[in-house]
Amino acid sequence: MTIRTIALFATLMTLAAAAPWHQAPPAAQRMAIARVQYEGGGDWYANPSSIPNLLKAIRSRTSLPVETAEGRITLMDDRLWEYPFLHLTGHGNITLSDAEVVRLRDYLARGGFLHIDDNYGLDEHIRRELKKVYPDRELVDVPLSHPVYHVVYDFPNGLPKVHEHDGKPARGFGIFLGNRLAVYYSWSTDLGNGWEDLGTYPTDPPELHEQALKMGINLFTYAVTSRPTS
Repeated sequence: MTIRTIALFATLMTLAAAAPWHQAPPAAQRMAIARVQYEGGGDWYANPSSIPNLLKAIRSRTSLPVETAEGRITLMDDRLWEYPFLHLTGHGNITLSDAEVVRLRDYLARGGFLHIDDNYGLDEHIRRELKKVYPDRELVDVPLSHPVYHVVYDFPNGLPKVHEHDGKPARGFGIFLGNRLAVYYSWSTDLGNGWEDLGTYPTDPPELHEQALKMGINLFTYAVTSRPTS
């Protein structure tokens, strides 16, 4: 265990003790990632080995006592509040009900973090639905100086590019609530594909798998150490 990971764990425990996470006591919180199941026809279940691989990497490379099995929940699930990190992906359409819009807004306001990973085909649909959640906020480029690119591993040039489909550079968009990054949207990269088992995509070299995992570790670490304390 390095000095850096010890410091991260200490920060996490301090925040967990102070953060008003929903109405449950801190002991009810889980160090885990939940995959969001949604309506609309999109394949929310894409990249089945991605989250388990990321969780194993977080557990082995940091001091965070993360669970190694992914959760699967809808936004209306009572277990939503237990998870500090939600992952949403897919290739196609997504629709959020009015109740889900309110629930997601509440979840984020209470300190939750949402990572959206466009698996190519999700973009127009998720942008439309995010406008329902935050009509007055835009997805903006997350500055390269932001901690999400440096908290454990350094990514001075931002999000790594995993899959090439259209010749466009990978971009990390975000929605900020105050100074806190609450939504991170990885676009034109297929980050989740990079987390999948080696060999799933024969054209992806191990170096890309490694870079994708490192970025995922940064995302999770930032999420669980940035929750508001008041």
